[in-house]
Amino acid sequence: MGIVQPKTIQSLRRSVAAYERVKSVIPPMEWAVFADDIDAIQQLKQEKNAIILAHNYQTPEIFHGVADIAGDSLALAREAATAQADVIVMAGVHFMAETAKLLNPSRKVLMPDMQAGCSLAESITAEDVRLLRQKYPGVPIVTYVNTSAAVKAESDICCTSGNAKKIVESLGVPEVIMLPDEYLAQNIAKQTHVKIIAWKGHCEVHERFTAADIELYRKQNPGVVVLAHPECPPEVVAVSDFAGSTAHMIDWVESNKPKRVVLVTECSMSDNVAANNPDVEFIRPCQLCPHMKRITLKNIRHALETLTTEVIVPDEIAARARLAVERMIAVR
Repeated sequence: MGIVQPKTIQSLRRSVAAYERVKSVIPPMEWAVFADDIDAIQQLKQEKNAIILAHNYQTPEIFHGVADIAGDSLALAREAATAQADVIVMAGVHFMAETAKLLNPSRKVLMPDMQAGCSLAESITAEDVRLLRQKYPGVPIVTYVNTSAAVKAESDICCTSGNAKKIVESLGVPEVIMLPDEYLAQNIAKQTHVKIIAWKGHCEVHERFTAADIELYRKQNPGVVVLAHPECPPEVVAVSDFAGSTAHMIDWVESNKPKRVVLVTECSMSDNVAANNPDVEFIRPCQLCPHMKRITLKNIRHALETLTTEVIVPDEIAARARLAVERMIAVR
């Protein structure tokens, strides 16, 4: 590794508490590489009156090392809405930063890498939604938060994977359009009497999983409990032991403490949950989200140092998009 610089030694000392949370998933020598950036980010947060919101798919050095709030899309939206800091850094993907800006427009929202997108958000446009309204007049449109602000602005209400069923049923109608995740819509349709018209968008991480994969996990790891994300194909959900949002998966693991578990979702989440559950053995099917992995300690630090990677939502769509997200948050 070479000689450790005095500055890094000081950074390591200041980050001892953070390292204690991740020592089971990050080796000491690897943490030493992260220490200077973590230390600098913590100081920059104080100087700039900033907070970092991190999605559950972020790597452990971000999730446990610098994040002030970590969670799923719904949790991050709620936290963004009430954040008092002058600056919000979104350690996630672009639609999450847009959502934060919609809910707290007076704050400066920074996206460490503007190219951190989402296959679901890119699968549908505002024009597509307008055409659907023409095709299905009067049918409410429920839009997944994994969409652009422009798409949200054309929708009636948003949802997350954690509250989709509740949102769909809260409308009190026999039929809804649910965008853009086809598999999420199909999985929710199995749980409700409401007819759901789906769009053919897919998450490039979750669509890779198959029922054969689940069978192989069980064969290679006897007794393993399988938890699947509802963005997975319905045949994957059908052969899993539990299906739920990332937040619901975490709650399930912490409540049930299985001896051995596999989280059928983005790879980094297993590391983050394992750090808080050292007695649970995690089988890791490593499907990485290339967009989430664009977020690093280096570009979080750069965003805070320069304050230049600001997310802006045009006024002509912001109010309508905000209303769709606020309607979602209001449903408990």
